[in-house]
Amino acid sequence: MPLAPTTSPPDGHVAPAHRVRPGATLATTAAATALTTVAYTAPTASLAATAQAAHLDAAGRTWILTGTLVGISALLLTAGSLADDHGRKRVFTIGVLLLAAAEALAALTPGGAVYLTARVLLGVASAAVLAPALGLISHAHPTGPERIRALGVWGAAVGLGIAVGPVYGALVQQWAGWRAVSAGIAVASAVVAACAVTALTESRAERPRALDPYGVLALAAGTSLLIAGLAEGRTGWTQPVVPALLVSGALLLAAFAAVEARTAEPMLDLALFRSPGFLAATGGALFTGLSLVGFMSYLPTLLQGVLGLSGPAAGGVLALWSGLSVVSALQARRLAAHLSATAQVALGLLVCGVGELGLYGLTPDSSWLRPAPGLAVAGIGSGVLNAALARLAVGSVPAHRAAMGSGANNTARYLGSALGVAVTVAVTGSARPGAPGPDAAARALAAGADRAVLVAAALCLAGALLALAARTAERRAAARPETAADAEAAAEAEATGPSRKSAPTR
Repeated sequence: MPLAPTTSPPDGHVAPAHRVRPGATLATTAAATALTTVAYTAPTASLAATAQAAHLDAAGRTWILTGTLVGISALLLTAGSLADDHGRKRVFTIGVLLLAAAEALAALTPGGAVYLTARVLLGVASAAVLAPALGLISHAHPTGPERIRALGVWGAAVGLGIAVGPVYGALVQQWAGWRAVSAGIAVASAVVAACAVTALTESRAERPRALDPYGVLALAAGTSLLIAGLAEGRTGWTQPVVPALLVSGALLLAAFAAVEARTAEPMLDLALFRSPGFLAATGGALFTGLSLVGFMSYLPTLLQGVLGLSGPAAGGVLALWSGLSVVSALQARRLAAHLSATAQVALGLLVCGVGELGLYGLTPDSSWLRPAPGLAVAGIGSGVLNAALARLAVGSVPAHRAAMGSGANNTARYLGSALGVAVTVAVTGSARPGAPGPDAAARALAAGADRAVLVAAALCLAGALLALAARTAERRAAARPETAADAEAAAEAEATGPSRKSAPTR
C-alpha cells in the first residue's frame, strides 16, 4: 500500500507519529461498514423464518430489526465524540470486535430473548464502527479529489452491504440455517478487526473534551424510547404504551438539546445548526432515512406479499436498487467538479423520488420485472446521495470533529429510517380488502403499497427542497465575504476561549 507523507495535510490535521496508509485505511473502514449493513439487513428477506426458528412471536419479529436501530441510534453521536477525543482507531477496533461478539452470541443463542439482546449489541457495535469511519478516512486522505474518491468508496460500501445482506441472509438461512447467517458475519468481523489493529493509524483531537454524561444519558434514553414507540405503533397506534413512549422520547430529546446548550463542552455543538452545510448534512440524512431507507427496508415484505416472491427472490430484486447504488457512488466523484455536496444531496433525493414513483401500480399479476426500472433509477440516486452525505458529514464540521459529524449524520439517518419504516407500515396497512377472492389480501396490500410509494416520493421532494434551501443560504453567505469572514473570526475567537478551546487533530 502507498504511504501518506508525514507533512500536515491542508485541512488542519497534524501529522501522526508514524505514516498513514490511505489504501489500507479505506479498505478496512469500507469493509467494516459493509459488514454492519450486511448484519443489519441479513434477516429482512427471511424475517418470518428467522423469528420462527428463534421462537419469537409477531412482536419479537418486529424487534429483530428495531433492537439494532435502538442500539445504533442511541450511541452513534456518543461514539463519534469518544472517537474524536480518545482515538478513532481505538473506538473503531472495539466496535468491530463487538460486532464479532454480537454475531457470535446470535449464532449460539439458546432462545429468542438472547437473540434480541444480540441484535441490540449489534447496534451498539455498529455505532462504534460507523461513527469513527469517516474520521479515519478524512484523516488519511487530505482535502481534495482523493478524499472525494475515498468518501465515494465508503458510500458504495453502504450500498454494497444493503445489496448483499438480504440475499446472503436468505440463502444461508435456507441452506445452512439461521445460526449460520450470524456465524459467517462473526468470522468476517474477526478478520476485519485484525486488519484494523495492523492497518489503521490512530488520530484524535489534541485536547480531549470532558465527558458529557447528562447529554449521553438524555440522547440514549430519548432515541431508544422514540424508536421503541415507533416499533410498538406498528401493531396498533391506540395502545396506551405507544404515546407514552413517543412523548417520553420527545421530552428526553428536548432535554438533550437543553443540556447541550448549557454545557461548556457539549457532545454536539448546537451552533453547528446555523451552518447551511451541517443543516443539509443532517436534514438530508434524516430525509434519506424517512423516504428511502425506511421504505426500502419494508419493500421485500411487500414484494413477497404482493408478487408472491420467495425471500431470496425478493432480496435479489431489492439488490437491483442497492447494487446500482454501489456503482453510482463510485462514479459520484465526477459530479464534485460541477456540483457542491449540498446540491448533490438535492439531486440525489429528487432522482430517488422519481425512482420510487416507478414502483407505483404493482399488482399480484405483475412480474418481478415490473419494479425493476424504478429500482434502477432509485439506485442511481441513492449512490449519488450516499457519496454526497459522506462529503457533507466531514466537510460541515471542524476537522478535529470529523467523527462527531459522522455520528450526527448517521444518527439522523437511522432515526429517519425507524420513522420511515413506521410510516410505511402504517400507510400500507391502512388499505382494506375489497371484493373477496383468493388474492384479496394481496390486492389490499398492493393498494397500501401504492399509498406508501406516494408518501415516500413526497418525502424525497421535501428533503430535496430542504437541501436546495441550504444551498441558497450557502450562496448568500459566499456573496458576503466580509460578513462571512467576520462571523468566522468571531466563531474562532469564541471557540478558543478558556471554556470552549478547540485544538487540531494529531
